[in-house]
Amino acid sequence: MRRLLVATLATALTLAGTALPAQAAPTPGGAGLGDEYFPDYGNSGYDVSHYDVRLRYYPGEDRLTGTTTILAAATQDLSSFHLDFVLDVASVKVNNRAATFTREGDHELVVTPPRSVSQGQTMTVVVQYSGVPSNKVAAGYTAWTRTADGALAVGQPEIAWWWFPSNDHPSDKATFDVSVAVPDGVEVLSNGVMPRNPTQDILGWKRWSWRSLHPQATYLAFLAIGQYEITRDTTVDGQQVINAYSELLPQDFEDAAKASVERTAEVVEWESGVFGPYPFEAQGGVVGPPGALGFALETQTRSVYSSGFFRSGANMSVVVHENAHQWFGDSISVEQWKEIWLNEGFASYAEWLWSEEQGEGTTQEIFDYLYATQPADFWTIEPGDPGAADIFSNPVYDRGAMTLHQLRLTIGDEDFFELLRTWAAEHKDGDANTAEFIALAEKISGQQLDELFQAWLYTPSKPAIEGVSALARKAAPQAPKSWAKIQQTHELLHAH
Repeated sequence: MRRLLVATLATALTLAGTALPAQAAPTPGGAGLGDEYFPDYGNSGYDVSHYDVRLRYYPGEDRLTGTTTILAAATQDLSSFHLDFVLDVASVKVNNRAATFTREGDHELVVTPPRSVSQGQTMTVVVQYSGVPSNKVAAGYTAWTRTADGALAVGQPEIAWWWFPSNDHPSDKATFDVSVAVPDGVEVLSNGVMPRNPTQDILGWKRWSWRSLHPQATYLAFLAIGQYEITRDTTVDGQQVINAYSELLPQDFEDAAKASVERTAEVVEWESGVFGPYPFEAQGGVVGPPGALGFALETQTRSVYSSGFFRSGANMSVVVHENAHQWFGDSISVEQWKEIWLNEGFASYAEWLWSEEQGEGTTQEIFDYLYATQPADFWTIEPGDPGAADIFSNPVYDRGAMTLHQLRLTIGDEDFFELLRTWAAEHKDGDANTAEFIALAEKISGQQLDELFQAWLYTPSKPAIEGVSALARKAAPQAPKSWAKIQQTHELLHAH
């Protein structure tokens, strides 16, 4: 026994003389993910994999109560972390233990768990909350829209703050379950598939459930609550096609909307032939009440449209645009908001391709018309880095599309369409940036393309076009047949 004690003491003394590396103390996660335009959007220190959003909505009061469960993993040793959220919080739990929380700025909820979370450790965050979203102001406005019969949670780049706590930046995508209880006679639309028909919640209330099976940016999650006529179908491969139309639409608007949105599956099939397989599990569209929205948004799997797009009849241009975003903007999200041309330029060029397909003006005719008629200030905004105030400006859409057309002319149709399909396939369910797109274009074409992209994306002046065709463009060409509808569509799209 004595020999054992001596040996143990010697071992202890030896270990004591061996310096172990000091373990860094856990630190707070940051408010923001380093976006150049919106530095406090999103949060560092963790990565979200899933949101379960369970709500109850009272239309007469515009009051929301709910519980959101967030599944995430820490990317550092966390002593605290931020969530983007503006409603009134009752409690927060982290890994089944009550956490403390405070407010910071106009949309930051700072959560301090009772035990730190180690890097790589999963965490389950449960937030209980309530409030009147239309009364909450952040980023200078209220993104939640109260309507005569309910509400719309549709917006870009901000909307999640008003209905669920999140890591609100497109570079942190997650899957979603959304469940909303509303009074009988009220409908709820959201993203993805409807896994079950609405079920009785309590007497006089029904619960609507929606599920998004692919990673989704937080701003692409939406709610449309009110009285809606819902149409259902399935595609030949079994996907749900769910469209909805506000019952407040005047008859002429309703007819024009249906003549457009009911063709969603046709448009998706055509775009699949151009861009590659459709990247999601469901399709459809929602047309809101008159005056509720001034824009459309490519909410994942089911775009939401202002009724204004259909004020002068059917509008396939906006349906083509928003569904092209399902590939470019939704399946492939931007790493930073300055890369927004990767969304809007691509969706706008899809409108040009549809125009050509329908015999209403070729892509070259649309390019020539724009090149000849755009005013001087159009050329001063660089679509590849437009600035935070101009991410939805006309050049991001139209000059972005013109960039793609010049790329197509330079590398040829075979390489160009291979590029679009490869880009969509390689970055499916992820995010990307312009440098990666240029690198892929150069790899596929075997050409050096820096000069082209510098001229069309990053130069605040009108790029020169060499050759005889440039002389012809000094005289304004006639507007293609499709241009009036494309222009009307873009006027509303810029109103985000």
